[in-house]
Amino acid sequence: MAISEKYGRTYHFPFSPGTTSDDRIQHDYWQCITAIPQLIHTEKLDGENNCLSRYGVFARSHVAPTTSPWTESLRRYWQLIKHDLGDLEIFLENVYAIHSIEYRQLDHHFYVFAVRENGCWLSWEETCFYAAMLDLPTVPVIKQLSAPQHKADFEHDILSIVKGPGSFAAHDAATGVPVTMEGLVTRNAAGFPVAAFAENVFKYVRKGHVKTDVHWTRNWRRAALQHEGGKYVDNHK
Repeated sequence: MAISEKYGRTYHFPFSPGTTSDDRIQHDYWQCITAIPQLIHTEKLDGENNCLSRYGVFARSHVAPTTSPWTESLRRYWQLIKHDLGDLEIFLENVYAIHSIEYRQLDHHFYVFAVRENGCWLSWEETCFYAAMLDLPTVPVIKQLSAPQHKADFEHDILSIVKGPGSFAAHDAATGVPVTMEGLVTRNAAGFPVAAFAENVFKYVRKGHVKTDVHWTRNWRRAALQHEGGKYVDNHK
């Protein structure tokens, strides 16, 4: 039995080309999107989904806390803040280990993208508040927008955004060639119940974004930061 509930599977937009056989698609996304007064586009980063709660540091599975080497510094940080979390569950993108994309302008290894508390996903404003309290950055915000009126314009805007390089100078980890961002996540700016996740969070992922295989953990590399040392979770002297 899991210690806590893992992060739900995010449904793809129907026009997201980066789906795999086990991905889910929100075919009714437009009906959902137009019912949300305020939306946030954030950059989807190529890392590991980690969660900080009073019970430990978790990867995708919440059956037991993770012990991976690329969460070692995050687990040390958790020791400092675990008694302050209460019912909060802090979800973040861990880019400490390089996956398919190598980011060459990182300021941090851990970027908060959601906060859950007592069966609810908190608003983006509250997510930013708690991230700041914990001295952690959030994933980059690409755009804030009101409920869209025209489906074609909305889709065209997303397709234009994802042609960019993203916030941290994305490069192909294998070839070193500059690449576009992995994708974006669109979420309701307000809070919502966990049970309503599929109607409030959506993603676009570019085609061919995953190039690492199941054996990547054997020869993984640590992502470099622009300014090593200083005020970071991973403080290398």
